[in-house]
Amino acid sequence: MADAPLLEVEDLHVDFRVRRGLFGAASYTVHAVAGVSFRIERGETLGIVGESGSGKSTLGRALLRLVDATRGSIRLGGQEVGELRGRMLDFRRDLQVIFQDPQASLNPSMVVADIVGEPLTIHFGLRGRERDARVADLLERVGLATYHLERYPSEFSGGQRQRIAVARALALEPRLIVCDEPVSALDVSTQSQAINLLEELQESFGIAYLFIAHDLAVVRHISHRVGVMYLGRIVELGPVDRVHDRPAHPYTQMLLAAAPVTDVATQRQRKAIRRRLPATELPSPIDPPTGCPFHTRCAHAMDICRREMPETSSIDGGGWVACHLQSVGPRLAGAPLDRMVADRSA
Repeated sequence: MADAPLLEVEDLHVDFRVRRGLFGAASYTVHAVAGVSFRIERGETLGIVGESGSGKSTLGRALLRLVDATRGSIRLGGQEVGELRGRMLDFRRDLQVIFQDPQASLNPSMVVADIVGEPLTIHFGLRGRERDARVADLLERVGLATYHLERYPSEFSGGQRQRIAVARALALEPRLIVCDEPVSALDVSTQSQAINLLEELQESFGIAYLFIAHDLAVVRHISHRVGVMYLGRIVELGPVDRVHDRPAHPYTQMLLAAAPVTDVATQRQRKAIRRRLPATELPSPIDPPTGCPFHTRCAHAMDICRREMPETSSIDGGGWVACHLQSVGPRLAGAPLDRMVADRSA
């Protein structure tokens, strides 16, 4: 198993059964994650991007076993996670999480020494001075001082609280950390500091990250590869620079067109793309569209898009895309944004 990827996810589905009405007489199913597959290598960062409601956070929670997968496979270090049963402590030690809002994820009634030290006691049996020394070392690694040990989360800024959350996740020396929008609640300068910290820790400890975000610029800065998620599915995956510079899926192109930029010429290109996009909302995961799930919002939708789910196709420059344009209209797939404007205007 030494050559196996750190994490392998195959055909993962997460459905939620919701009951409504008197005594729960009516019910419906939310298809939050619908057949996701990917790998993460040791020391790699895979970014996952998409709109709110695309299933990003549910995917992360399914990997952490915070929600149950309906079907599919999750293997960590070659071991099937669903078969660990009595070995969950080992799993929790190998796979940690940094949540979006540190104010909500840190216990307000505990001081930092206990917040970061509790995992050390549970997993390694450390107590007293030995535990405090380890906590102090962890705080130093994330840019905090030992005098912070006896302070409560409310006494810190948002950026400092997120550093405490990073120290807690780092305490068990995990192989993989799920970062669920860890910088979205921070201001721009603090975001940069937090991302630089994660990169430094990855270089020092060889940690892998699943980095969930909605900001493609943030993902490009920290990720090696990126997966674009739409309505519970990954529609494009590849090296982050290729996906950013030559997006192959119309949804990826839409996300990039919506991102703010400082360059005036690029602003005009992206504004022209946005004008040509159908003004429709994200479909409901309760009743997703037939065929390609993006066809209701796609400016290039064809009859085959409404009937059939697209297969994945390899892309020049690395990665793959699930889009009929790759086989039926290859001149559009993988085109840079300025080319997309010209093609749509033709």
